[in-house]
Amino acid sequence: MPEKTRIKKIFSAFFEQDYPADLILVMLWLVAGIIAIYLPVLNVTPVRYVITIPLVLFIPGYCLIAALFPKEGDISLIERIAFSFGLSIAIIPLMGLGLNFTPWGIQLDPVVISLTFFTYVMILIAFYRRSLLPQKERFRIPFSDMGGTIGKKIFSAESSKADRILSFILVIVIIISVIITIYVMVNPREGEQFTEFYILGENRTVANYPDIVNAGQKYPLFIGVGNHENRDVTYMIETWILHTEFDNMTNTSRIIAMDPTDYLSFTLAENQTAIIPYNLSVKETGYDRMEFLLFNETVPGIDVTGSDRINASYRDLHLVINVS
Repeated sequence: MPEKTRIKKIFSAFFEQDYPADLILVMLWLVAGIIAIYLPVLNVTPVRYVITIPLVLFIPGYCLIAALFPKEGDISLIERIAFSFGLSIAIIPLMGLGLNFTPWGIQLDPVVISLTFFTYVMILIAFYRRSLLPQKERFRIPFSDMGGTIGKKIFSAESSKADRILSFILVIVIIISVIITIYVMVNPREGEQFTEFYILGENRTVANYPDIVNAGQKYPLFIGVGNHENRDVTYMIETWILHTEFDNMTNTSRIIAMDPTDYLSFTLAENQTAIIPYNLSVKETGYDRMEFLLFNETVPGIDVTGSDRINASYRDLHLVINVS
């Protein structure tokens, strides 16, 4: 096809023909979904779920089917609806898998951008392919008589009794699936509640921890805290330097001295992780252990010391060191 003819055909497709009502509705719904996600006040109301659930469970698959089957009669309406749900459930995880290998990860903004880009690309392809067909052969949804037309297409009189029964069962299954999905999303089941607490070496790896420490010298470390408590949590990290003595009779270590070195308080939102730089430093010799205590909202008084304070912490970590 000559270049000028191709350009003229594309121009005619997008600027000289009426846009299909179903694709316009999808575009408007997508815009409404973005507003519901990011607009303050609205994004914490049930309206957000009502608008965004179709964006995840139906619209991506519908746009892909519209791009693949632009012609009326390519597939039946019930098949188009069923494939829209099925493909949407397949597209979203694949999109998340792809984002997982990017620097942005599976976060809200990259997911919204990817979903928007995919949907609009499919809409443009679907519109272009429909524009190449004669007007009467293009797939369309007659919104003026939607109920009657859809009913006739799903439960066509030309279909056998078995096909009509199967179509009815499929419609019921789709409705039940949508209701269950909405319920699960609006009332999510809380998973296990826990907090990650770990120490990384100077290269942010689980290695290269200082064991021989010179008094007065600083040794860079990183303290990691991950909030998976299903709520915002205010944490307190305390670091203590200990002098311990091993008791051969009881096969345990006994604390001879325990002195504080640093305190750090901060708040993490749900599913937020903080990697905090920390410089390990000991001013005097005679100590042999560094203790890291994590408290969540309940911090004991200064009268609780020694092993009682360690046991009262929410999480605790330690490094065995040799101070010289």
